[in-house]
Amino acid sequence: MKKLLAILLCMAMLCTASFSLAEPLTGEADGYGGPIQAEVTLDGDKIAALKLTGDKETPSLGGVALEKLTEAILASGTLEGVDVVTGATWTSKGAFAAIKKAMGVEEESAQTAAEAVSATGLSHGLGLASTPRLGPGKDDQGMPVYSFNEVVAYVITDAEQRIVDLEVDILEIITPNHDAADDNYIAGWPGSTYNDDHDADGKVDGVIEETTETFVNNLTNWATKRDKGDAYKMNSGTWEQEMDAYESIFKGMTISEVKDWVAKYCSDLNGRALHSTVTKEADVTKWNALTDEEKAAIDAVSAATMSVNDAHGDIIAAIENAINNQQPITVDSDIASMGLGVVVTPRLGPGKDDQGVPVYSFNVVMAGSCYDAEGKTVALAADVLEIITPNHDGADDNVFTGWPGQSYNNDADADGKVDGVLAQTEDTFVEQIKGYTTKRSLGDKYKMNSGTWKQEMETFEAYFTGKTADEISAFFTAYGSDVNGRILRGTSDKEADVTKWNALTSEQQAEVDALSGATMSLRDGHGDILGAIEKAWKNAKACLINVK
Repeated sequence: MKKLLAILLCMAMLCTASFSLAEPLTGEADGYGGPIQAEVTLDGDKIAALKLTGDKETPSLGGVALEKLTEAILASGTLEGVDVVTGATWTSKGAFAAIKKAMGVEEESAQTAAEAVSATGLSHGLGLASTPRLGPGKDDQGMPVYSFNEVVAYVITDAEQRIVDLEVDILEIITPNHDAADDNYIAGWPGSTYNDDHDADGKVDGVIEETTETFVNNLTNWATKRDKGDAYKMNSGTWEQEMDAYESIFKGMTISEVKDWVAKYCSDLNGRALHSTVTKEADVTKWNALTDEEKAAIDAVSAATMSVNDAHGDIIAAIENAINNQQPITVDSDIASMGLGVVVTPRLGPGKDDQGVPVYSFNVVMAGSCYDAEGKTVALAADVLEIITPNHDGADDNVFTGWPGQSYNNDADADGKVDGVLAQTEDTFVEQIKGYTTKRSLGDKYKMNSGTWKQEMETFEAYFTGKTADEISAFFTAYGSDVNGRILRGTSDKEADVTKWNALTSEQQAEVDALSGATMSLRDGHGDILGAIEKAWKNAKACLINVK
């Protein structure tokens, strides 16, 4: 009898306890594949019951992570001390955020105020690194996926060539049989075909033919990895967030120190930062050789799945090229922000070869700029990478025959006559991409009307210094040709140019005299330089550099 009474008493206590729990609270946050919902029941300040759901998370990864997190949080009764699940950082962070929203806990802002630094002898420069990639993998019909990455870096250094601030971005170009919805794809030059996975479900839907219309439309809409923002998810956050973490680490280093850091703290196999869960023997050996302090030094990027140097892009080479290309910042003004803009301009031309086959090209235009507190340009650097079919008669062309397996007419000796058909192989593909050179890097080889391309660009850069991005755009509207994007001059025979020129006062005509001999266009098929300058301002981030 006593035993029965004891059991009934325990049951009554349990019932009383269950009714004392608060009503479940709900919250939602973004996971890797979609929203994650949290249903939290509190007992005082402890989490007594928890339900996590995320229908869009990958069951074998995100789904398992939600189960593990639920167990760990209930065992602890709190979020404190519960770590993200390895390999599912994004899902884990989404779950934590959903629980905090349910509990009414405010998330700490991911944005931190820029820390002011003082520096002397400032210089700045743009750098590009072109990286071919044989992959990733093949489609479900066995056709290879190919891609190449254009890595762009804008770097500000001090008198000792230490990095004061930097911005890095990547334009990834890929075959249309890759299964990602946000790809910058191209089937090849107009007339080429390639397998197509247009709904990004991992299954080929057919063969796509590149036309002049699709060529122009596709390239006009290409987006860099930073442009993609939250849509470009990595292990520990977005690509942009992971890149920002690396940039923060590299500030204050010389390029030699950056290379030393990468050699010590990154995998020799895939270029990623080392972490405690590496499994490859070479990575394990390298990780175990680090001290506890050294392991802690890479904590900010230890979960990053971004590589700083592999087929996805040689970020370190782009930074080094930017430093090698640096020019002094001559304006004695504090820098409040800096920006990097990358735009792509398709071009149907120039012309045709002697067999009537069209020449096609596209330009990757980049601009890096820094600004004072009023948004006026303190320094500006612009460059262009022009990629063209092999039937163009330019000795220094950045040739792209097409993807391996494709072919195109070839003018091998740049004499204006087709020498035959060039078949693209994996070897020639890699060789072509690795050899790409920007217009600025061509130096004296790239001649224009009033000098070299580099000299004309530097004239514009100097002229635009001291102006805001809006003032630069307004200048082009007033003084730029609507026909070819060049600066107006009195010798044009185009009716629209003549009308616009004659509408200017003599003082206005004199103002552009220093630029009127330039044959470089600021906005046409050769490249939207003005668009890249405008985008650099749009992308500007605070950096607060006090010039001593």
